[in-house]
Amino acid sequence: MTDEPSPTDRRPTAARSLPGDPDPRTLVERMIRVDQAGEYGAARIYAGQLAVMGKGPHGATIRHMADQERVHLETFNRMMVDRRVRPTLLSPVWHAAGFALGAVTAAMGPRAAMACTVAVEEEIDRHYRAQSAALGPDEAPLRDTIERFRAEELEHRDTGLAHGAEQATGYKAMKALIGAGSRLAIWLSTRL
Repeated sequence: MTDEPSPTDRRPTAARSLPGDPDPRTLVERMIRVDQAGEYGAARIYAGQLAVMGKGPHGATIRHMADQERVHLETFNRMMVDRRVRPTLLSPVWHAAGFALGAVTAAMGPRAAMACTVAVEEEIDRHYRAQSAALGPDEAPLRDTIERFRAEELEHRDTGLAHGAEQATGYKAMKALIGAGSRLAIWLSTRL
């Protein structure tokens, strides 16, 4: 007996399931649930930033990113309905926490708001990249959506960097803390 996959098992080694792994349908449901939660959180972060900085010189930049996040959220909302995926139980938490994070970082100044954007978008990039790699050819439309949104999230990160995120007071600590919070939110929203 060999450890080689059978010729009929054409999935890459990393894609083969192990005991206790979710079935493909459950895996996709979790992806949609966490992506909808993440886009909801992002929309709330930008709402908080706009509440503080919306009428200032950075308002148009933040509004542009917020508009893109709104499209992402609407897309995942439709997917949830079409595929009958329940939302995360933590939506009320993300409603308040997202707005608070956006408002607090904006109150700290434009560079801090942009540092928040960079921290969140870098985690979303890693998250979307892993999801895209895990999806098979039967989920090509979902993978295409994720890749399109990932490109826009990277655009947001680059916008934050171009607007002085790295010059924010406490940038490294802020980025580490917000990044850790984003990873925790992703982990929780996938499961709850």
